[in-house]
Amino acid sequence: MKPVNIVMAVVGGAIAGAAVGLLFAPEKGNDTRKRIADALREQGVKLKGSKLDNLVNDIAEEIKGE
Repeated sequence: MKPVNIVMAVVGGAIAGAAVGLLFAPEKGNDTRKRIADALREQGVKLKGSKLDNLVNDIAEEIKGE
């Protein structure tokens, strides 16, 4: 495996872990989704408006198993 792939796997794992932690926190859904979006932006995910919202919603649904 190339070093770039390993780094991307680690970053992806960190993002997924953060998302899981946020989703299971005792907060309102809107607050949780905002925190996921902020975490994605901090990790360098540069999507605009509805595309970022869609990604956040997809992560939330995937973790909840919907």
